[in-house]
Amino acid sequence: MNTKHLAQYNIIKLKDELNSPIVKEFRDFLAPVNLLAEESEGFIWRLKDEGGESATDLETPYEDKLIFINMSVWENYEFLKEYTYKTVHSYFLKSRKKWSNEIEGHKAVMWYVEKGHIPTVTEAKAKLDELNQNGSSPNAFSMTEIYNEFGEKYQK
Repeated sequence: MNTKHLAQYNIIKLKDELNSPIVKEFRDFLAPVNLLAEESEGFIWRLKDEGGESATDLETPYEDKLIFINMSVWENYEFLKEYTYKTVHSYFLKSRKKWSNEIEGHKAVMWYVEKGHIPTVTEAKAKLDELNQNGSSPNAFSMTEIYNEFGEKYQK
């Protein structure tokens, strides 16, 4: 039985402001894709602004106001992987160059949290910074080098 949950945090640098026609497709599908996450098996929690739909109006830890943040907690990697790669969400991963610019380094990080713990944006940014500085470890890892809750490399 799992004693921990999997947290994930990712960032994207939009090509323009959220109300721009350039990012219209991204903006228009935020709510339905977020709802799909919430309805997915294994979903625990996601970051939301005061409006309760997305995290678009949250103060971020980045000076660049075009950096959009996303964070969620899942029961385990299998459920996150199912949502990320086997639903309509995968279209947005494949299409992100339409509305976003490249960011140097890793753009996503995962780590384990105790059940019931809701990570903060500050905690999440520190995990992403740790991944970018030190590479994947059981403490902060990438989507390509995954660890289980016991600190062992995930066997695909």
